[in-house]
Amino acid sequence: MESEKAKTFIRQTTLPEIGLLGQEKINQAKIVIIGCGGLGSAAAVYLAASGIGHIHLIDYDKIDLSNLHRQVFYRPDQVGKSKAKILSDYIENTSPYVHITYEEEPISKSNINKHLNSFSIIVDCTDSLATKYLLNDYCVIEDKVLVYGSLYKHDGYVSVFNLNANHERSAHLRDAFPSMPKNHVPNCSEIGTLNPIVGIIGLMQANEVVKIVTGTGQPLINKILIYNSMENSQFLMNLSSDFSKAKVEAIFNDDLYFDARCQLQEESLLIAAQELKKQITDQNVKIISVIENEPRTYPFSIDLKMPLSQLDPSNLESIIDKKIVVICHKGISSYTATKKIKEIYPQAEVYSLKEGIDHY
Repeated sequence: MESEKAKTFIRQTTLPEIGLLGQEKINQAKIVIIGCGGLGSAAAVYLAASGIGHIHLIDYDKIDLSNLHRQVFYRPDQVGKSKAKILSDYIENTSPYVHITYEEEPISKSNINKHLNSFSIIVDCTDSLATKYLLNDYCVIEDKVLVYGSLYKHDGYVSVFNLNANHERSAHLRDAFPSMPKNHVPNCSEIGTLNPIVGIIGLMQANEVVKIVTGTGQPLINKILIYNSMENSQFLMNLSSDFSKAKVEAIFNDDLYFDARCQLQEESLLIAAQELKKQITDQNVKIISVIENEPRTYPFSIDLKMPLSQLDPSNLESIIDKKIVVICHKGISSYTATKKIKEIYPQAEVYSLKEGIDHY
């Protein structure tokens, strides 16, 4: 058995920078990957194949047909199943020397320590801005390394935050972007993406993990690598480590890190598709679309188009006495918009279309 294991990793151990000692470090490493979508699935499969000893996966999401073009380790017959469970099964079948575990509960401020306390290297493969800041702030406070990855259209971003280098921690997310944007920042499901860049960035994250674990190469610290897939260009954004741990702790104590995609939706703010179909011709019902990129056709007429990034509830005064139904593709952006409208108009009758027009 030992000879089979040695043969499995011989292309790595042949490298003088890795060798048997480096492979032993890889085999003993213990990491957690948050997000099992395009970035996370690619990073997880390749890190498992490299021999990482224990990989823990965290993702609450289910496989959707729209995922398959970039989340290539899932199949059409697995649509509707747990991403974390299916990815865990895939790795178990292909990487026998890796201990793989998973969790299907979304990361939140209340449970983050429970999920991440036993790991020193955190791999951020999420597409939630609130979760990214939560992970960053937790890692700064708890002195953990965060391998960061994100996407925006044709651009990918990779960095290693908070690595202990020369007896001090490297820069982190707030050194680049001190606060979370107040306006909605659309994710891949809203603005789209091509599949090659997703795999490229996920593999870059895996590469950073291997370098950190083995102590080889130059990790991407105090800089963010920005890769553009259209021009095949790379740009390094240099960072200074100026945002102190004390400032981060103060933010962490006050911020809720709310993201509607990671929260249970209140039933009182939802309307089911069947119920809306009964009311759709009612003149008292007004439909608002908060979709960023408009679909070619809607299943019904729309009274107002207001992308979530441009949503201003104060502009709804003319229809606020009506029954308002907010719609998007999956019922996530619409729920966020519904919550925002209710904050300004608590007495208004506002609902989010449950599961969106994709399930209408």
